[in-house]
Amino acid sequence: MAMAALRREGRRIAAPLISPQPINPIRSSIASSEYDTIPFAFRFVYIYIFRNRMKSVRNIQKITKAMKMVAASKLRAIQTRAENSRGLWQPFTALLGDTPSVDVKKNVIVTISSDKGLCGGINSTSVKISRGLYKLNSGPEKECKYVILGEKAKAQLVRDSKKDIELAITELQKNPLNYTQVAVLADDILKNVEYDALRIVYNKFQSVVAFLPTTSTVLSPEIVEREAEAGGKLGELDSYEIEGGETKSEVLQNLTEFQFSCVMFNAVLENACSEQGARMSAMDSSSRNAGDMLDRLTLTYNRTRQASITTELIEIISGASALEG
Repeated sequence: MAMAALRREGRRIAAPLISPQPINPIRSSIASSEYDTIPFAFRFVYIYIFRNRMKSVRNIQKITKAMKMVAASKLRAIQTRAENSRGLWQPFTALLGDTPSVDVKKNVIVTISSDKGLCGGINSTSVKISRGLYKLNSGPEKECKYVILGEKAKAQLVRDSKKDIELAITELQKNPLNYTQVAVLADDILKNVEYDALRIVYNKFQSVVAFLPTTSTVLSPEIVEREAEAGGKLGELDSYEIEGGETKSEVLQNLTEFQFSCVMFNAVLENACSEQGARMSAMDSSSRNAGDMLDRLTLTYNRTRQASITTELIEIISGASALEG
C-alpha cells in the first residue's frame, strides 16, 4: 500500500511538470513557492522507493543467513546418525543382494522427500527418478503403485498420478526420528500394500554441496525364493543352515521385513541430511544474491540522490543569478 501511495503521489506531482502549457516567467511569490516544491518532491519519490527496496532486501538477507545457520545446526545433529545407520542395511545387501533389474509384476515405488521447501532440487530429483521407474516397470501385465513420504513429493505426484498413489505420509520429520518409529511405519506399509518388489527412492548424503539420488530394492520372500532357485547371487542362500523350528519361508519373511525397516531408516536419515545440506547451499546462494542486489541498489540510490542534490544546487544558483540580473 505504501508503494502504491508513492506511485500515485509521483503521478500527481509529475502531471504539472509534463503539462504542455508554457510556464509564465512572471509568477507571484505564492505561486513561485508552490512551483519550487514540485520538482523536489518528484525527485525524492524515487529515493524513498529505493530506500524501501533496500530495507526489504536487507531483511531478506538476514532471514536467509539465519536459515543457513539453522540448517547447519540440524545437519550436524543428523549426519552422525545417518553414518551410523549405514551399518544396518549393508549386511542385508551382502546376504540378499540389491537387484534393481529384477522383473516382477507388482512394483511399489517408495518416494522419500521433505515436507518443507527452500532446499534446492532434491525433491524434484526424487520425483523425476520415481516417474522414470514407474514408466520402466509399467506394462499390460504389470502393476505399479506409489508410496510417498513427504509433502513435496506428494504435491508433485498427485498432479498426474493421483490414482496410483497407494499411501501418502507427511510430517515424518516433525519430531526427531528413531528406529522404532520407522519400523512401525515400515510395518504399516507392508500391511497395506501388496508387492513383489519395493523400490525406495531417496537422496544419499555425500557432502554439504553434493547428494546422490539412490534407489534400493527390497524383494518379497516369494521373489527371493524364486531368484534363489534361479541361481545367481541369491543362489548362495541354500548354503546357509537354518537353526530352530522355523521354515525357510518364515526366515525369509522375517529377513525381508527387517531389511525393509533398516533400509527405510537409513534412507530417511540420508534424505534428511541431503535436505539440510541443500538448504544450506540454497540459503548461502540467496544471501550472496541479496548482497549483490543490495550493492546495485545502493549504487543506484547514491547516484539518484547525488543527481537530485546537483539539480537543486543548479536551480538555486540559477535563481540567484536571475535575481541579481
